[in-house]
Amino acid sequence: MFYIKIHYIKNTENSIILAMCDESLIESILEEDDIYIDIKTYADFYKGELVNNKNKVLEILEGMKIGSANVVGKESIDTAINLKIIEKSNIKYVNNIPYAHAYYVKQ
Repeated sequence: MFYIKIHYIKNTENSIILAMCDESLIESILEEDDIYIDIKTYADFYKGELVNNKNKVLEILEGMKIGSANVVGKESIDTAINLKIIEKSNIKYVNNIPYAHAYYVKQ
């Protein structure tokens, strides 16, 4: 299972920040070399609805335009890839845990 939370961006047309994090990582601090991801301190950024499948994510995101995404953990990453929110080429790892940040720019 993983958390999904929507953050609304002020002064934009229907654009959001999507946060997704595996439930098992919500109390974690991931650190390796110069990478530091403090999920524990910023758990409120990720703690929204606890879901377990991509259909629920689709239901939550229906009609929304993603401006950026912050995704941490294998289950969250797999779901985001499956829904084409992120691409495999954008995945990085810290302590063997996958994470990705995606930004969408209107051209």
